[in-house]
Amino acid sequence: MRDQISSAVQKRVQQFLLTSPLVLVTVLVYTSPVQAVDAQTVEPETIDTQALVEPDLLQAVAIPNQTTAASPVALAPVMPDVPAVSVSSGAMATNAVEPTVESNDTDLKAVAAAPSDMASDMAQVTSVSQLSDVQPTDWAFQALQSLVERYGCIAGYPDGTFKGNRALTRYEFAAGLNACLDRVNELIAAGTTGLATKEDLATLQKLQEEFAAELATLRGRVDALEARTTELEKNQFSTTTKLTGEVIFGLADAFGDGIDAEAVLHDRVRLNFLTSFTGKDRLRTRLQAGNVGNTFQTATNTNEGRFSYDGSTDNNFVLDILDYRFPIGNNLAVTVFGANALHHYYADTVNPYFEGFGGGSGALSRFGERNPIYRIGPLGAGVGVNLKLSNSLKIDLGYLANEANQPSQGEGLLNGNYSALAQLVFQPSKSLKLGFTYVNAYDGTSPANRRFTFGGTGTNFANRPWLPAALPPTPVSSNSYGIEASFKLGAKFAIGGWIGLTEARLIGKGDAEIWNYAVTLAFPDLGKKGNLGGIIIGAEPYLTSLNVPGDPNFADDIPFHIEGFYKYALTKNISITPGLIWLTAPNQSNNNDDIFIGTIRTTFTF
Repeated sequence: MRDQISSAVQKRVQQFLLTSPLVLVTVLVYTSPVQAVDAQTVEPETIDTQALVEPDLLQAVAIPNQTTAASPVALAPVMPDVPAVSVSSGAMATNAVEPTVESNDTDLKAVAAAPSDMASDMAQVTSVSQLSDVQPTDWAFQALQSLVERYGCIAGYPDGTFKGNRALTRYEFAAGLNACLDRVNELIAAGTTGLATKEDLATLQKLQEEFAAELATLRGRVDALEARTTELEKNQFSTTTKLTGEVIFGLADAFGDGIDAEAVLHDRVRLNFLTSFTGKDRLRTRLQAGNVGNTFQTATNTNEGRFSYDGSTDNNFVLDILDYRFPIGNNLAVTVFGANALHHYYADTVNPYFEGFGGGSGALSRFGERNPIYRIGPLGAGVGVNLKLSNSLKIDLGYLANEANQPSQGEGLLNGNYSALAQLVFQPSKSLKLGFTYVNAYDGTSPANRRFTFGGTGTNFANRPWLPAALPPTPVSSNSYGIEASFKLGAKFAIGGWIGLTEARLIGKGDAEIWNYAVTLAFPDLGKKGNLGGIIIGAEPYLTSLNVPGDPNFADDIPFHIEGFYKYALTKNISITPGLIWLTAPNQSNNNDDIFIGTIRTTFTF
């Protein structure tokens, strides 16, 4: 309404409010800020584990105690730690505290009781001079002086201050207004004179007439908003579920001597149905379709350089993810996976700028997204746990079983293929984060169930270490160790990377050793806000040692992976990312010609 009132009227209203405390109280009723509470609003991910959920989910879902994300929940207002304030029929505390938000029934009950609980902490001040931080030069000094000395319905803090610049909560306003009105009634009942005069009432009537047009306009706007809200509520998709999505179009080609590949145009679609029943939990059901396949694997004969979003074929929708996440207390979150689980769906991969969760917002390649040891034992069912020990220390734990739905002997939730992760994440400052990761896994030999792979990254020998010895597929028990780091050096530059070692025991045959490592350079907001430049230099998983009968010889040259891209944000929901992946010594052999994979990735989010 302030934009519609002339400066002259504003000046008259301000002068009047300064000299008439009753008018001041009345106007406060119409101008007190209101916090909207939408009990139907839902969202999480998560307890501060960085991007425990994907960027397309962060805006839709958020669980308390999360760093990230993301992702806004409309919660009921809760009074923060309130200092001792006297509010009673003879005292009004207008020195407000800054509001915070929580979502806890116990806290809400405490808030409801707060005004009466505060009533006995301090006696009524009788003079404005008792408030040490109120000066005669303050713009509201006269109004405050009148409320204290004329009506006696203002109290300060125990330290003798009023804190007049702090925001007023609705609870304080209601209690204070009630105290002042009670005091006015007492004075009227006692026959006290000098309260609201006929001139005051005449001025109020004049103001009402003068602002009639503005009030009518505002009333019309409110009525229109109510009508639109009612229409939206009648036609909303669901009161508990939200839909988010991502669509990717990729134009790509592979080059190099001996590479027989054609340029391709492919797509991938994800639809996420995010449901919350309490406002803090999240049930995620994801449908996915695409036609990317395994990028250029048939032409390059390696998993190296595969795109982050490949895998789907024929554009048939399938159930890609089904999981349920819920908090236990303030520092613990649990995720139960029903299908197609991966460790990076709950664990912090300590690669904030390039982690895209298999989507179109991060690195171009699967390797560029994270340390490949997170991919060991993919696509199962199980559970993930995130425990926050302090503001700088947290633990991620998880167990995934690849054959959890198979009741046959040697399979099932506990006796089949599995992958278990334990991780400690240390973040001593906002700019530095370190991760220490351990993964223990067992993988059988059945072609349909064998899972000892690095999730579509690495050389052929790394994913099938028995090949150099010409052995048949053999069960593998593995222990993997990783160190990850991310260090932000400024607003527009960050350096990171990781190193991973996998010690694989080929059961009954021997042992193998597999390494991978990378250095990442990130340039956030390069050119404008929302853009991202990225450089990744490293080596995808490659076999460095094989101790089996026959002492086989094999090439163990370093298969360097060099990747560069620039994500340009056309709008908040559309980005274009041109980039290039350069593979030296593919399949860990310098005898193989270099491979170049170029792409232009377009990503739509909604």
